[in-house]
Amino acid sequence: MRIQDARVAILGGRTGLLGQALTKAFDQAGAQAFPLSRQDCDVLDPMSVEVWLDKNDPDLLINATGYTQVDLAEDEPEMAFALNGTVPPLLATLAARRAIPFVHYSTDFVFNGLKKTPYTEYDEPCASSVYGISKADGERGLLKLGYKRTLIIRISWLFGPGRTNFVKKILGLADVHKKLTVVNDQIGSPSYAPDIADNTVKLLEKDAAGLFHLANSGHTSWHGLANTAVMMANKNCIVSPIPTTAYPTKATRPHYSVLDLSKFTRTTGLTPRPWEDALKQYVMGDLGLGA
Repeated sequence: MRIQDARVAILGGRTGLLGQALTKAFDQAGAQAFPLSRQDCDVLDPMSVEVWLDKNDPDLLINATGYTQVDLAEDEPEMAFALNGTVPPLLATLAARRAIPFVHYSTDFVFNGLKKTPYTEYDEPCASSVYGISKADGERGLLKLGYKRTLIIRISWLFGPGRTNFVKKILGLADVHKKLTVVNDQIGSPSYAPDIADNTVKLLEKDAAGLFHLANSGHTSWHGLANTAVMMANKNCIVSPIPTTAYPTKATRPHYSVLDLSKFTRTTGLTPRPWEDALKQYVMGDLGLGA
């Protein structure tokens, strides 16, 4: 689709980590972005979304909302399934009525992490947490609906400016602790929100639809991500590796959830930059830390 001058509705665009990055990316691409919050329209009330769509007539609808509290979801499954499972196909139905593209974001947590090689779009979801199961439920609902202009993008380990995230938390802890421990046996693909947003634009420019994996290139552990960030920021803190068993959580995390990005590269001709480069931009550019 032509992004220049397009009217883009971004649910979650006002306060969300990804939503804010999407708003900026579409503005920079020459589109007119409409960043929306719950005050503008509540995704749990499709009628309020429809009223907004009727009034503003966008050319593209993006859902960057969702229930993302992985451990809390174990105690609040109804809310997790409402936001992650029920809402996406309802929003896609609204987009279908208007014959406009619909973009939705899912997660690496739809996989159980038992593979030893990167997950492709053709691997069957097999989640082991309420959060992951609810996100997989949303994907299934969209695929069952079958609206041809739906783009589902699985992302993972999101960090970036505008909202608290794992990297920012670690750097804050490194200011007050001389030593931190972070798990080193969960391996995944870090994703820099502005890169995800820019590459979403690239997919839409190619009229991409269906299911895609998107992250930064390469992979690491949570310990590797934390330790690299602390070193980049020149924090006087030692980050030590520990196994998952030493840091029990309510929700089960996949031990391995690296995403295969080759479909994105085939479609756009682009290779996402390495996660280390993106992390450096975040730590030294966005946060203004380091040498």
